[in-house]
Amino acid sequence: MNGLADAPRPRALRRPPLLGERTSVLLLDRWLLVRDGLRALISRERDLEVVAEAAYLEEALAVDATPDVIVTETALRDVRGAAVIARLRQRFPDAAILVLTGVSQLREVEAALAAGADGYCAKDAPATEVVDAIRKVHCGESYVQPSLGAAMARRLELGGTQQSALTTREVEVLTLLALGHTNAEISDMLHIALRTAEAHRSNLLDKLGVRNRAGLVRYAIEMGLLDTRPESSRVAAFRVAG
Repeated sequence: MNGLADAPRPRALRRPPLLGERTSVLLLDRWLLVRDGLRALISRERDLEVVAEAAYLEEALAVDATPDVIVTETALRDVRGAAVIARLRQRFPDAAILVLTGVSQLREVEAALAAGADGYCAKDAPATEVVDAIRKVHCGESYVQPSLGAAMARRLELGGTQQSALTTREVEVLTLLALGHTNAEISDMLHIALRTAEAHRSNLLDKLGVRNRAGLVRYAIEMGLLDTRPESSRVAAFRVAG
């Protein structure tokens, strides 16, 4: 069984570009129209240049260029979600990754950042903000679109205290309970005694102040532990191997 997803590997320290030096950018988006628009936007900036582009993740992973910044969508045709970031980070360990997407749900933002993205920006952001975000992540700064950052801060204020009080094992049990697994199944999947699984469930009910599994499911969704898209059963918090 794999525990919590591995933390992204440390990257080399980045520095601001020297005078006259251009920041190389790889564009990854399924739509040609979006890539054309980004390329036109970046071409107007003297310190930025597009060195490669791709519509599919596998195509991006095969490029010969070594980009300083990767501007990517996470809803690709071949791969979706945080897995896009994880694969890019493995292939381009020293590149800055800026997510530019039409998906602005908080759980998607948090999953991308946890997977190793350096910044997150919605596609409805002003052009000047996108360019500014590219420059910031290249210099080693983190960037989250202000409106999304404010929403994340509010959620942390509301739920951060409760979630931080949970142990790693309790988060694992909570997620499996929310996915509909029984205590016996959880015992088998996590290689713990049935009595231990039952104790974790009881502790979760007490800590979170809920009465039943439905309350645990609501909490797991609110905290972004589950991906509730109908086509996916991905668990945001951790992966369980059979």
